[in-house]
Amino acid sequence: MKLKTRLCISFCAILFVPMLLVAIVVRGLFNYQLRMIEQTYNIELSKDMFTHVPIQLLNRSTKEAFEEMSQVIEEDTERMRDVEYLSELEDSLKKKGISIAVRVDDVIIFSSENITSILNQLPQYKYENGGEHNGILLEDESGNGDKFVKQKDFVFPSDKAQGSVFVVKQINQWIPEMKLLFIEIAIAVVFVLVFTASAMTMWIFRSILKPLNTLKTATHKIKSGDLNFVIEVNEKDEIGQLCSDFEEMRKRLKESAEAKIQFDADNKELISNISHDLKTPITAIKGYVEGIMDGVADTPEKMERYIRTIYNKANDMDHLIDELTFYSKIDTNRIPYTFSKINVAEYFGDCAEELGLDLESKNIEFGYYNYCDRNVIIIADAEQIKRVINNIIGNSVKYIDKPQGKINIRIKDVGDFVQIEIEDNGKGIAQKDIPYIFERFYRTDSSRNSTQGGSGIGLSIVRKIIEDHGGKIWATSREGTGTIMYFVLRKYQEVTHE
Repeated sequence: MKLKTRLCISFCAILFVPMLLVAIVVRGLFNYQLRMIEQTYNIELSKDMFTHVPIQLLNRSTKEAFEEMSQVIEEDTERMRDVEYLSELEDSLKKKGISIAVRVDDVIIFSSENITSILNQLPQYKYENGGEHNGILLEDESGNGDKFVKQKDFVFPSDKAQGSVFVVKQINQWIPEMKLLFIEIAIAVVFVLVFTASAMTMWIFRSILKPLNTLKTATHKIKSGDLNFVIEVNEKDEIGQLCSDFEEMRKRLKESAEAKIQFDADNKELISNISHDLKTPITAIKGYVEGIMDGVADTPEKMERYIRTIYNKANDMDHLIDELTFYSKIDTNRIPYTFSKINVAEYFGDCAEELGLDLESKNIEFGYYNYCDRNVIIIADAEQIKRVINNIIGNSVKYIDKPQGKINIRIKDVGDFVQIEIEDNGKGIAQKDIPYIFERFYRTDSSRNSTQGGSGIGLSIVRKIIEDHGGKIWATSREGTGTIMYFVLRKYQEVTHE
């Protein structure tokens, strides 16, 4: 059975079952009270008992109008001859089901239309049976229902004429009012039940159907490959938790999709960069080999230069392939680290000696400065830290644009860490680009132009290695002046047990 059908059935049950139960209970209580009254007072109640309206109730219902007219008589008796005033008074009393008549001496000067049939039965002046206070009942022979009459006698001061004013209430008017009361009660009960049922249904709809429709729409969007939407969760019940879990799943799917797109784009760019950079040395190698084959290298000096160039280009290719292999290990978190204790002075001294020879051949002035004690030790992978230094130095060499290039390495002791600074006098990096230079394939017109070659992943590899060593790396730069790369490695400290 569908949820909507169940809701419709529940709505009908909420609406009609309470109504039926209320009717049964009210009827049962009514009959029970009637029986109790009959047994207690030994009387038999007729079905038309509610048609007999007590005189006291009629008296109270006409009391306000009677007192109002009595006050007018006391203040200005002559107004009882003013037909216009009496008409206005009749209109105001008609809403309360009250009629009036005014008699001067033996002449009726004003009366409501619905009591003309009893005018000849009205009591005489100075009626002795309490008409002024309690009222009397007059039988209407025309069949319009008996009348309850209250009489107020007075004397006009101007001519001493005898006057009487009559306040009339039709007895059977109470029956329609009682019926109207029951109808209003019934309408109110039905309204309350309908409102309650509607409110409950809307609550169920909002708490169940609306979230389910949202999930249904979201499912169709995901099915069509659209993940750019948000599932709003306002409830904290089971359905709300389901929506929250679905939204979390959507976010992860979107992140996975975006990561895959980025991964594919990175791979394409890497392949493009590697292909471009491999093509350059391969072309050079082919050229020099052809020169040897064609006899262009006809002297031992030329032959040696050709062979050395071929060797250097082959080394460049090997370096590119090594970077590509290392990049694949980064993505799978399978970098082969071999951590060991390394003496800072000895290790960086050896690196500096090797770098000095290489940079000297490229006509770059190299400086090495160690400000650490001879016994400072770090825990690191010697091969990977050397990769870090070579990648940074290689990047610096690539972008040195001055006739005399300069690269300096400084080793400093900064408390619990050793800080390595590699400074060059290259073209520098724009401030807006510095936060992004360690991202994969990020290039700028001023600092990492693709025409300079390179895979575009060198600095991202450097950051990965340093972070895996528990350190951090950053850079400062000024355009036209140069760049300084900083990275720190934690010192090794022996723990002594007392």
